[in-house]
Amino acid sequence: MAKRSRPQGCCAIKVVKPLPRARSRRLADIFKALADPTRLDILRVIVTQSGPVCACDIVEKFDLSQPTISHHLKVLRDAGLLSSRRSGLWSIYEPDPEGLEQLADLPALIAGR
Repeated sequence: MAKRSRPQGCCAIKVVKPLPRARSRRLADIFKALADPTRLDILRVIVTQSGPVCACDIVEKFDLSQPTISHHLKVLRDAGLLSSRRSGLWSIYEPDPEGLEQLADLPALIAGR
């Protein structure tokens, strides 16, 4: 088979080492969780507070039912963006620093560093 010539004006692309598969999956899970505008808003509410946030306070901020908010919180928690603990009938949520660090590393990952 003949080697194809490169079109004029085309340049070679830089070879970038692929991310480890586990890291790619972790980032994909985070992006899936953040792909919903409500979850993005919920995460922003929690991250901007000075301490942990009760799910009851989150429910009050949105025009959604408590079960719907709980579902969104579970998705964010499962993606590693939030941690939670029980306090009586309610769950208390706070940002998970390790999950948020994954987002902070994103520019370097995209740049291949």
